[in-house]
Amino acid sequence: MKRGIVAGAVVLILCLGLEGCSKGKEESKSGGKTGSSPAIAVEAVDVQTKDLIEGIEVVGSLTPKFEAKIRSEYAGIVSAVYVTEWVRVKKGTLLAKLDSREIEALVQKAQAAVEVGKANLLQAEVADNRAERELTRAQNLKEAGLVTQQNLDDARTEKSAATARVAAAKAQLLAAEKDLKQAQARLDKAFIYSPLDGVISARNVNVGDLVGEPGATRIMFQIVDNRLLDLIMTIPSTEMGRLGLGQALTFTTDTFPGKNFSGRIKYINPAVNEADRSVKVIAEVPNTPEVLKGGLFVKGRIIIGQRRNVLQVPKSALLSWDVGAKKGEVFTITQNRSKRKPIQTGSLSNDWVEVVSGLQKGERVITRGGFNVKDGDPVKITQLNGGN
Repeated sequence: MKRGIVAGAVVLILCLGLEGCSKGKEESKSGGKTGSSPAIAVEAVDVQTKDLIEGIEVVGSLTPKFEAKIRSEYAGIVSAVYVTEWVRVKKGTLLAKLDSREIEALVQKAQAAVEVGKANLLQAEVADNRAERELTRAQNLKEAGLVTQQNLDDARTEKSAATARVAAAKAQLLAAEKDLKQAQARLDKAFIYSPLDGVISARNVNVGDLVGEPGATRIMFQIVDNRLLDLIMTIPSTEMGRLGLGQALTFTTDTFPGKNFSGRIKYINPAVNEADRSVKVIAEVPNTPEVLKGGLFVKGRIIIGQRRNVLQVPKSALLSWDVGAKKGEVFTITQNRSKRKPIQTGSLSNDWVEVVSGLQKGERVITRGGFNVKDGDPVKITQLNGGN
């Protein structure tokens, strides 16, 4: 009896197992629909036409157009300093003074020599006038037969000597005046003035310092004028054909996120750098009020021109992009499935890329989430972005 029950149970288990295997084979043959992949969440945008502002992407650094590093031409001890750092000064403002007692004495000595030279010249001119009168009188007396030829020759000799003494006195006075100017120029160098309007960005001297010694390159003051800046850039020589003086430029800096600044191309180097085949370009940037500072790194764009109704996609839609070859790839969405497509690209404008071929207006491309997607995967659009 027990043996019969056990045998029946074994048969029942075998039958259930066979039935399960049979169902598994049927599901396998039917394609396993119950195990299909879920749709991948993505963001997308429709391919559209919009105005394209063509330009050349650039990076560069700002530097003050006008600045001065002030050194002393006169060796001496600093006796007074009249400014501190970050003070705004005008052209001609007295910045510092050197001990000038020695050179002042030389100036006074040169002034005295000039006065002596003037007195000597006056005496020589008086003697010359007297010699002129004596010569005239001797000539008249000789005609009347009242003096000898010797007397007339002596008068002529004295006149020539007097004229020579006048010339010598004039030369001595001129030399004395030159010495005075030289001494005065040396004295003037003891007073340090600002050569331009600006702000003291560095002060490197104090009272008692020795400056201007031979061979020294010590900078006493540094003055910068930030009201007009130069943006210095290097651009590939392949872009030279599109550059021109006066072209507008816009740029940003990480120091002021979200804020745009502008300038214009002022200089284009006529020579190309042989090392990297680039050309140096300088743009002038008005900076009133003085928000920007010299030394800032910036990213910008030289505006070349504008075209209407150009087919474009966001830069974020590109899976790959060979800028030089102007080729890229995107994922389009057709019937809720992804499709990888190659495209031919053109210019870049404000994170939008021109599509020369490969897409049509209205096609939908993935802009976010594409790194999880493969060609042919099911996708679900969670957000359809518009264009800017």
